[in-house]
Amino acid sequence: MPKLPSRVHRRRPRTAVLAALATALVGGFLAWPAAHRADAAPAAFAHPGVTVSKSQLDFARTKVNAGAQPWKGAYDQMMASTYASLTRTAKPRATVECGSYSNPNYGCTDEREDAIAAYTDALAWYITRDERYAKKSIELMDAWSAVIKDHTNSNAPLQTGWAGSSWPKAAEIIKYTYTGTWANSGRFATMLRDVYLPEIINGSNSNGNWELSMMEAAVGISVFLEDKTSYDKAMAKFRTRTAAYIYLASDGAVPKTVPSQNLDTTAKIVSYWQGQSTFVTGLTQETCRDFTHTGYGVSAISHIAETSRIQGADLYGTDVGERLRQALGFQAKYQLGETVPSWLCGGALNRGLGPVTEVGYNALHNRLGIAMTNTQKLTEQNRPAGSNNLFVAWETLTHGDNPS
Repeated sequence: MPKLPSRVHRRRPRTAVLAALATALVGGFLAWPAAHRADAAPAAFAHPGVTVSKSQLDFARTKVNAGAQPWKGAYDQMMASTYASLTRTAKPRATVECGSYSNPNYGCTDEREDAIAAYTDALAWYITRDERYAKKSIELMDAWSAVIKDHTNSNAPLQTGWAGSSWPKAAEIIKYTYTGTWANSGRFATMLRDVYLPEIINGSNSNGNWELSMMEAAVGISVFLEDKTSYDKAMAKFRTRTAAYIYLASDGAVPKTVPSQNLDTTAKIVSYWQGQSTFVTGLTQETCRDFTHTGYGVSAISHIAETSRIQGADLYGTDVGERLRQALGFQAKYQLGETVPSWLCGGALNRGLGPVTEVGYNALHNRLGIAMTNTQKLTEQNRPAGSNNLFVAWETLTHGDNPS
């Protein structure tokens, strides 16, 4: 897939903004200037604050230390993985080159997995208080920040989004909870700012999971950098893309679209939705492609919503939460084996949702008290949820039935 040109963003004059307020609805919310949006950057960022908070980490640590399930089993699974190995050697590259479906794959797998390992080690440090894990996490982050300069080829934006989703999760835990020193934390921040953020911040017009993963990385990086401008820009793109990724009957006869994609006819929309012409609540733009890519999109939505909640703006009570709830339930039903009707994807689905339900299920069912029978069954059946080896890792440990 060819790399798409970045969009140019210019601030509109105040008069244009005021005029737009009268009519514009973008992704289910009025297009207020960033300072007035409910999902705008906080006055002060909370740390650690990317996907998992200190109170969530404390809850998980207490449960693991008590030997309680499913957290102890999830912890044991994590610690038995290669990601937690204290003998791991980082494999950084100056240029990571990733083609379509990672062909060619020059450093793509190495980068993603080193980033997940850094996050895994950060979690292991927090739960065990064994300094070796904090130092290993730092070693992996330092190795990459000393070397990497660019991502190239057609999958560069997605690769940057995947790796860039894990790095700030690791960095947040280490910077704000490790009692030792991290001398090169500034260099790591520069890497995120100069190598990762420019590749992802302008979004993508590819399949929706691309832009959602890219915005997950952009939001997480913005929290670590305390970059309010980038946070607001990423969050606005996230809201628009989420509304265009998961269909609700209230959207009308056809799904919402991202304006830059010029999907201005029903035929274009149907084509973009993998040939699906019957739209029902909970269907996603990639359901008829396969559940694996759908899982990437749904997971990124839940991660951004969770980060936003930690930063003081709870999106679960907005259309974001409703779309996430419906998408989880719809996909879970068929993942569990329900017969596929003939009107849905020609009567055949490519299942394989992945370990992506814990964060959304915990937020919507456990915190908000919403019944989610199919999602609950699938979540509990898949515990402990491991890693998809791209950007999702250990969410039964961090978010399973976690009230914090």
